[in-house]
Amino acid sequence: MSQEQNSDLISWWNEQSFAAKELFKLEENGDIVLLANSNIRERIIARISPESGDAVVKTLTDKFKAVEGRIMETEVEWLAAEDKLKLADKVASTKEYLHHAVALGDFEKLALLVHDWEHTIYTLAEENYAEKLKLAELAEGLAGSEEWKETTLAFRDIAERWKLSGYVDKGRNDKLWNRIEAARKGFHERKRLHHEDEEKDLLRKLDLKIDLVEQAETMAKSEEWKKTTEAFHRLTEEWKTIGHTVNKKNEELWQRFIAAKSAFFDKKKENFNKIQVQQEQNYITKLALTEKAEALKESRDWNATTKAFATLMEEWKKTGRVPQERGDDLWTRFTASQEQFFEAKRQHNEGVNAMFENNYRLKSDLLERAEQLKYSNHWGEATAGMVELMEEWKKIGPVARVHGDKMWEDFNAARKFFFERKDASREQHKQFIESQKDARVAKARDLVVQLQKDIQEEKEKLVDFKAAIENITPGKKANELRAHLEKLMADGERQIKRLEEKYAQAKNDLKTPEPAEVKKEHKNDRKSRTEGAVAEEHNTAGNTSESAVVTEEHESDTQISEPAVEATSDSMETAEPVAENVDNRDDVETSEPETTTVENAAGEEMTEPVAENRDNGNTIETSEPETVTEEKISEPE
Repeated sequence: MSQEQNSDLISWWNEQSFAAKELFKLEENGDIVLLANSNIRERIIARISPESGDAVVKTLTDKFKAVEGRIMETEVEWLAAEDKLKLADKVASTKEYLHHAVALGDFEKLALLVHDWEHTIYTLAEENYAEKLKLAELAEGLAGSEEWKETTLAFRDIAERWKLSGYVDKGRNDKLWNRIEAARKGFHERKRLHHEDEEKDLLRKLDLKIDLVEQAETMAKSEEWKKTTEAFHRLTEEWKTIGHTVNKKNEELWQRFIAAKSAFFDKKKENFNKIQVQQEQNYITKLALTEKAEALKESRDWNATTKAFATLMEEWKKTGRVPQERGDDLWTRFTASQEQFFEAKRQHNEGVNAMFENNYRLKSDLLERAEQLKYSNHWGEATAGMVELMEEWKKIGPVARVHGDKMWEDFNAARKFFFERKDASREQHKQFIESQKDARVAKARDLVVQLQKDIQEEKEKLVDFKAAIENITPGKKANELRAHLEKLMADGERQIKRLEEKYAQAKNDLKTPEPAEVKKEHKNDRKSRTEGAVAEEHNTAGNTSESAVVTEEHESDTQISEPAVEATSDSMETAEPVAENVDNRDDVETSEPETTTVENAAGEEMTEPVAENRDNGNTIETSEPETVTEEKISEPE
């Protein structure tokens, strides 16, 4: 079909008007299609062309009247029927006819009417199906019954009720009936076999009861009271479940069974009387244990009392039973004392745990401070800080075992790390001092030699001056010359005296021992290390991982100080101060003693060498072994 023809056909369709046109649509190829909904299947009604359209529509709308007529006939029959289920097949065929009818009209109205009929039939059929399903289930429930007479009558009643039940579609109806028949046949087969085996069953029961009697007669001699009592109860129940047997044998077997049972329980009663006497003695023993427990319940000696309660419990278990009417009360008293003590112990432990937690927090803070302090190069402050941390550590008290050893090891490791660094620094400084000392000794020796020469020269000058005075020629300037020579002699004598004093000092300096400050520093460091060792000994001696480290040796007045001379300026150079000669002249003029600087040039003040700080001019004693307050130690100048 061309596009023009298709356009004409669509225009034609849009101009058409007939009942329920909205249920149909026109395809591009000319097919008139009935649209699907919940009750209508989609299908092609007819194919038209521009030439045949009018005729086809008229024919199909006329045919719809015939379709409506058939539906109306069925409706009349439906309304007249009392048992709607009898029209189920006709409603089904009408529905099928409606799904294949070729016409144009209101199919939806007719489909709704058929749908209502189907729904009514379905509802009625489901009610009937439910009734027949109950009959099938009832029959299957009776299939295993052994009430032979009653069940036979019940199956007859089911068959009558089935006949009176209504319509159900054939497929489901046959399935339900087959279930009833299968149950009925199964029951009647069992009933037949039952009657055949009834005589055999009486003989089988006889054998079972003989076996029970023989077991009972064997158990009559047993002294396993509880086990045998339970066994007799079990045999009695088995006897009941076996049922009746051959009459002439049933009573005889029962009397034998009762006789064996009575013999056992008479012996059991006799033994029970003996047990009661023993239980009375056990009661006295457990009463004493209970009174001991009640005496311990207020105790606060936790460890000893815990062991005591454990001992009491062991004795309780060994003692044995007491009369039941008094045993529960006695046990309640005993356990109540235990619970009271252990509840108090638990509360005490909670307090101890809280103390441990607080101590852990405090020691964690000390450990953190020690970790920070161990890298310090301010030896004096850091040493005092380490001593202070140890004092605080000893005062805090123990922590939980899970933390104690590791925390103490870390704390000691931080202290050890710091003092090893300090030792290394001291050793470096000591080497520097020793090198200075060797230089000073060499210089002092040179000075002694020089002073000997100077003294000798001065003495020779005095001899020359004296000879000159004696040889003065009388004349106009003789007195002036004498006075000048005498003055030179007096100056020379004073110079000789000063040189001799310096000579004696220089000789003495060659014998100067190690400075007292160095010895003091070594002593203090040994004390600081000893303190840590004593603390560790106390740490491992306690009940917990760490005990309080407090001894007379470590009283608060035992401060381990670092004998350091610190610069007054925070910006001091990091290089270690070096003794510096302020006058580098190698020679000293002895002819003019008034202007000599030999006391500095020759290093006269040997006991206190001077180091000059180039940053701020402060003077630091180099005889003090700790002059380093910086982070790094540079090579001595």
